[in-house]
Amino acid sequence: MPPLAENPLSSATATAQPSGAEPLRFLRWPALGTQCELQYVCADTMAARSFEAAVTTWVTTFEAKYSRFRPDSLVSRINAAAGLGWVEIDAEMELFLDLCNSLYGMTQGLLDVTALPLMRLWDYKAAVPRIPSTAEIATAQRLVGWKKVERRRGQVRLPEAGMAIDFGGWGKEYAVDAVAGIARDYEITCALVDFGHDIHAIGKAPGKPGWHIGLEDPTRPGVACWGSLAIANRSVASSGDYLRGFTVNGIRYGHIVDPRTGYPVAHGGRQVTVIAPHCLQAGVLSTTAFILNPAEGIRFIQESMGAEGCILTANARHQTRGFFNYVVAN
Repeated sequence: MPPLAENPLSSATATAQPSGAEPLRFLRWPALGTQCELQYVCADTMAARSFEAAVTTWVTTFEAKYSRFRPDSLVSRINAAAGLGWVEIDAEMELFLDLCNSLYGMTQGLLDVTALPLMRLWDYKAAVPRIPSTAEIATAQRLVGWKKVERRRGQVRLPEAGMAIDFGGWGKEYAVDAVAGIARDYEITCALVDFGHDIHAIGKAPGKPGWHIGLEDPTRPGVACWGSLAIANRSVASSGDYLRGFTVNGIRYGHIVDPRTGYPVAHGGRQVTVIAPHCLQAGVLSTTAFILNPAEGIRFIQESMGAEGCILTANARHQTRGFFNYVVAN
């Protein structure tokens, strides 16, 4: 299934060992273009089955409604009507669009759900990737801009043909928080929600001081970790372009595009990892900090209440003052 999220978070892996009388239950299934996983403790088997059914139903409904890769989704219907008429939306989509507005303002336009025309232009999945022309980039940039989106109660309209929205920049992180909320509704006090390495930890792993999260080494992805974290009641999200991109004439172009320039980010950053109370917050901060240069990115993370972060470049590691408190000695 094609991914909902265009920003892959492949830098965190979580492990825990069952201990004593509290064995972990596991649930794994493909959704949102990635592998979704739950580890949790629940003594009541019937309650556990009910919880798992509630989670998978919620995720299926969410993806069907908000994935731009589903031709019958609400997002696809909005995009198909660009330059034409208004599209009817429900109260939930109204809240999503309100969130888009808030995130656009918080990131000073760096997280813009209308940036899809630029993302499509830099197609790293193409059989023969190419660098778009200056004219193509300029044309795509004219279609980008959250302020262009027209809204009225119960309706939304993209006024120009070719405009499109995509919640991939934070949809998976939103889903992680929602599933963590379902776990709390079921009074589950020990769980790890891991959707493609966007993570939220509820409580601590059985018999452990926290949930252990490995941080992937961007120079050896899938092979080694450069460090690890111990978290409880926190989220972890990472952004990087070392896995997705293409090379032309010896120059590598990553998949994360800066909407200000129309070009992929190229300031030397390799990976940003953020720890925050909520996964949506962690994901928004990590993506925005990656687009900014390392010095600005660290300042941006530090200004967000409850968040800590680390930015890796080819030659250095920049981190907030409190990030070290979560690092586990290897």
